[in-house]
Amino acid sequence: ALMMQLLRRTAHFFYGIYACLAFLTVALPALVLIVSLPGLSNRRWMAKHSARFAFRMMGVPIRVRNTGSVPDASCVVVANHASYLDGMILTAVLPANFSFVIKQEVRKVPLAHLLLRRLGSHFVERFNRHRSAMDTRRILKAASAGQALAFFPEGTFEPEPGVRAFRSGAFATAVRAGLPVLPVAIRGSRGILPASAVLPRPGRLEVEILELLEDADYGADNPAIALKRRVRQRILAAIDEPDLTQPA
Repeated sequence: ALMMQLLRRTAHFFYGIYACLAFLTVALPALVLIVSLPGLSNRRWMAKHSARFAFRMMGVPIRVRNTGSVPDASCVVVANHASYLDGMILTAVLPANFSFVIKQEVRKVPLAHLLLRRLGSHFVERFNRHRSAMDTRRILKAASAGQALAFFPEGTFEPEPGVRAFRSGAFATAVRAGLPVLPVAIRGSRGILPASAVLPRPGRLEVEILELLEDADYGADNPAIALKRRVRQRILAAIDEPDLTQPA
């Protein structure tokens, strides 16, 4: 048993080295192209196909299950967050017309900030109330103008498995802009690259596109809160992780 454990760890280590090299082989040229290409649609097309190719090179298949479907019109996508891979996963799976809404702290990572800004992402301040209100108005304006938005409403992730409390921004935006909400459940990303890991591990990814919630489903009393609760319940039901807001 000890020998098998040692062999498994050795195999995971060499896979992690390979996966990192494979990722960099795709990511570095893609970064140069995305930063330099004219036209937002061209940059997003390049990001989508680069992400899909990177996962293939890393030997990480993505299975997409559609119990719902991504609408042709604008919507707000809401997904659980378990790994640094999640943004890349949604980029590979979703149509190339979504703007990600990302916490302001990512601006401190120069290459990530440059890449995300060139892809039309929106950055949100979480701790300064005045700046947060300004960012919220800007995102609402973009949503009202018909932009499709993607949120990770947990805001961050931890090594511990489970779904954290959802912030309300995505749901308030959907209600005020009159956009439907599309819940997306990501499975497997925490096992491949948890918050505590330096190297990725072998594994499989599964993304389930859940049923779309139209504005008629939101409820009359405090619709943003009702919507947040319903979306979170659907995502929890679709993944095999505990609810971290409930006592153990």
